[in-house]
Amino acid sequence: MVDNRPNSSDSKGSYEDIYVNDDVLESYMTRREKRTMTSETNTAVSRCSRLTAVCLVLLCVLLLTVITVMWVKFTAEREQLHTSNYNLTMERDQLQTKYNSLTEKREKLKKGLQRVFSDLGWRYFSSSMYFISTEKKTWNESRQDCRERGADLVIINSREEQEFIRQTLVSISAWIGLTDWEREGTWKWVDSTELTTGYWGRGEPNSYVGNEDCAVICNGSGHSCRESEGKWADYPCGDTFVWICEDRFFI
Repeated sequence: MVDNRPNSSDSKGSYEDIYVNDDVLESYMTRREKRTMTSETNTAVSRCSRLTAVCLVLLCVLLLTVITVMWVKFTAEREQLHTSNYNLTMERDQLQTKYNSLTEKREKLKKGLQRVFSDLGWRYFSSSMYFISTEKKTWNESRQDCRERGADLVIINSREEQEFIRQTLVSISAWIGLTDWEREGTWKWVDSTELTTGYWGRGEPNSYVGNEDCAVICNGSGHSCRESEGKWADYPCGDTFVWICEDRFFI
């Protein structure tokens, strides 16, 4: 009879071969899995990179679009502002031309009115017209005459006006619109404003003969004017002098 039982040594070698084959297979499978994992990882990285690139491209496109829109808007606003400035400049030039034209017409009208007033006995100085009478009246009568002419007795506000009136009168003394009859020593103009700067003669006002409540500008003889040539002096309001009317000239 043939003994079919495997030889113990052969069995041992077969088992070792199986173990070796299992190790090889395991090693092969491990390498394959690693390659698969590596491939999958590379694929995932590649996809992520492509997605990042796409996102960057889209962001760049978005930024470019925003910049383009803002530039177009800025350009439009700049052009609009330029147009607006141009229109304002044109309007300003037109207004300046009209103003110059009106100023020229006003000056012509002023000169024409001055000639008319001059023919009626009025004189022009520093935005006012002055009328010097040729007859003599009391202070109240003189003021009434000025009012009938649409004016009032003169109010002297400056040294230049004082000098103009003095030179115009030459050698005549005349009533001015200044009194202290409401309260002795408190001199007021005909517009009710108190006197602040006066051009009184030496020793004036002095109520020399009593109740001298009205003022004249002296350019001639008289008990007070002898010492006050070209200055002011107080006189009784019932005395008679020529008078000076003043009308503000607003043209």
